[in-house]
Amino acid sequence: MTDVRAVPTDVPPQPLPDPDSVGYWDGLAGGQLVLSRCEDCRAWVHPPLERCRACGARTRFEPVSGDGAVAGFIVMHRASVPGLGGGPHVIALVDLDDAPGVRLSGRLVAPPADARVGARVETRVVPVAGGPFHQPEFVLAHDE
Repeated sequence: MTDVRAVPTDVPPQPLPDPDSVGYWDGLAGGQLVLSRCEDCRAWVHPPLERCRACGARTRFEPVSGDGAVAGFIVMHRASVPGLGGGPHVIALVDLDDAPGVRLSGRLVAPPADARVGARVETRVVPVAGGPFHQPEFVLAHDE
């Protein structure tokens, strides 16, 4: 059993890349959002897998802009994940423009009152505190 007193409260959980997702994390480490895509039928596969869910062909990682629209969101009013600070903060589910069918979740860096379904967002890549990883987060697009 883990002693909860030994779990740091100022560092968020760190990703655990596996063979299917290592390309995703490598792309983020290079400052670019990449997603898994089928080499044959061109379907987007997220979370990433070695083989396409639709046709079984191999997948590879391709860059995407990260631009999209908020499909849904929640406002966290108190700390629920170590290292993310107190609330409130917004977690959004975003439909990506250049990866139809993919919804990516992440923090929307905006006041909760500005969050709304349909809001246009851009993705930026930021470090995950306490480790070597990077993650996507969303900001409202300049035209909002």
